[in-house]
Amino acid sequence: MKKILVALGIVLVLQSLFALCLVSSLQLLVLRNAPIGVTAASPVVNAVRSKASLQTISYADESAVLDAIGQSKLYGAYLPGPRSDTLIVVPAKSFFGRVELEAAFGDAAKKFHRPLTVKTVKPLPKSDRLGGVAGLLLIPLLIGGYLAAVLVLKATKTAAAPWHVAMLLGYSTVGATLTDLIAGPGIGAYENSHFWPLLPCFILIAASVTLAAAAFQRLVGPLGTLLVATLFISVGGSAAGGVGVSLLPVYWQHIGAIFPPQQAVTLLRNVLYFDGNNITTPLIVLGLYTLVGGVIIGYLGRWRPVKKVGETAPSHRAGSTPAPTSGPRPLVAALIGLAVAGAMQCLFAANYMSSAHEPVATELPIGSTGASPILNAAQRNLSLKVTQYPDETAVKDAIDQAKIYGALIPGPTSTTLLVVPTLSDIAPLDLAGNFEEAARKLRQPLHVEQYAPHPLAKKDPFGLVSSLMLIPLLVGGYMAATMLRATTGTSVGRWRLPALAGFAVLAALLVNLVVCTWLKGYPAQKFWIVWPILALIIAVVALVAAVLQKLLGAAGTLLTVIVVMLFGNPSSGGANGVPYLPAFWRAIGPYLPPRNAYILLRNTIYFDGHGTTQALTVLLLYLFVPAVALLLLYRFRTPDSHVTPETEAEATALTVPVGGLP
Repeated sequence: MKKILVALGIVLVLQSLFALCLVSSLQLLVLRNAPIGVTAASPVVNAVRSKASLQTISYADESAVLDAIGQSKLYGAYLPGPRSDTLIVVPAKSFFGRVELEAAFGDAAKKFHRPLTVKTVKPLPKSDRLGGVAGLLLIPLLIGGYLAAVLVLKATKTAAAPWHVAMLLGYSTVGATLTDLIAGPGIGAYENSHFWPLLPCFILIAASVTLAAAAFQRLVGPLGTLLVATLFISVGGSAAGGVGVSLLPVYWQHIGAIFPPQQAVTLLRNVLYFDGNNITTPLIVLGLYTLVGGVIIGYLGRWRPVKKVGETAPSHRAGSTPAPTSGPRPLVAALIGLAVAGAMQCLFAANYMSSAHEPVATELPIGSTGASPILNAAQRNLSLKVTQYPDETAVKDAIDQAKIYGALIPGPTSTTLLVVPTLSDIAPLDLAGNFEEAARKLRQPLHVEQYAPHPLAKKDPFGLVSSLMLIPLLVGGYMAATMLRATTGTSVGRWRLPALAGFAVLAALLVNLVVCTWLKGYPAQKFWIVWPILALIIAVVALVAAVLQKLLGAAGTLLTVIVVMLFGNPSSGGANGVPYLPAFWRAIGPYLPPRNAYILLRNTIYFDGHGTTQALTVLLLYLFVPAVALLLLYRFRTPDSHVTPETEAEATALTVPVGGLP
């Protein structure tokens, strides 16, 4: 019992830490110390600086500003003129940074009656309209490199022998090439001309992670894998800056700078969109991780005993040659492990990239109270599913029930567009942009207004928190089942079901305290209703994992990861919304826990539980069917798969990072 409590306590801490890191780093998305170029003093700039954290840098003229932008040094620039001003935005640097700059400078310019022209430099391609490709590329490289180190240790029982360096470097090269082929020529997330410039970057990123992980394993044993997962995935991954480094809190900017993920994202973004400028620091940091990791493995393996996992290290004098520790069998096992890691890396690359690299709405549900030429014009550039309602009251009632993402209300003198920020982070931008452009061309007045039954929390202005906290909930569920199996040595047992249920309740409470009470990610009055929902989500994944582990052994953990994280999480729709998913991902989502979990959580917080019947039903089925299966498996005492601490320790560590990054 003591071991069980300690094991589940470790999962509680890791899950809560993951939630804390992920939500605190990304919930606000406002510019902090963002470098902005200016060519002259302006009251508009001063007004924006009084409200936003900007670091203004003076330049002689527009040419100098554009040169700095080309070197990836600026998020934008403000150029005052004698009669009108120009705001330069750089979407490739940060999509959300561009949105914030346009809003802040636009409001300030109106206040001072300064005509303002917005000029876009380094626009994002259609295949990466939100600038998320660099962050998406990080996911398979980071997790693939980590899994390679874990599975080589698992296969060889050797904590980083010298020959591991060559094997892991070879894996990094092969895995990077496959990722490049999948994301580029395969899916089209970037132009084929970037294939070769990105390939060495991919190899370096994967090598820095896998060799660092192997070095930690050599220094502190199997717990090194857990340490690397915590530092590189939970902490470093949260501070990667896929949305733009300057949109992270300042302390996360500094923390992330010392870990590979942030440097990797900067390297990939600058190679993709800034001609490889300003990549010296990322290359140095990633190169140091690779070099130091390789040196530690090589030095300790050459001059000190090679430590076997679960065995006492043999005694050798310094400088002597250790006894051979690997033969054909460990080598074959290591190659099989690397093949599994490679398959997982390819799945991460294919699934996360195909589902999220180009979020374009298909049949976005909106309402309308009458015919309008603005609506007809907007539909030429945006796929809409329009439902007619008799009046504004009916429209708002449909929004209150989470049925539509916006509504057009034509009036005698002006037309009003309602957008719903609690349903999607980008639908309001798409609707406002397309309808405003249509109204401008038709020379008809249009007023855009936000409407939601419950406004977003102040600490969650884009409605991201529900999506962010879902990942730690899912990961914690199968981590708990795996850790319990490793600790008890069995996949079933009298206390397994109540232990997982108790863990789910306590873990949900801790995550709720972190996200709601500490980080204020959603309204405090929702604390008590959210708690059982969080517990249900964790319990669902934990029980599914427990049944699969009983039936398939350690492979059940892998299958849980594939079903829940490799197919379920990409098909959840997340903060963007289901209409922004490609057809395949829209089709499979309703049958998997993550989408139903997200809808239940979001609609409970912001829509008073409307539209949650199907989601709750599906989750309850995923809860009760595995629970009954576990009871039957225990009652009839079916043969159990072989469980040893040596094999399950690495399996437990393997589950830590496999959650996908935002």
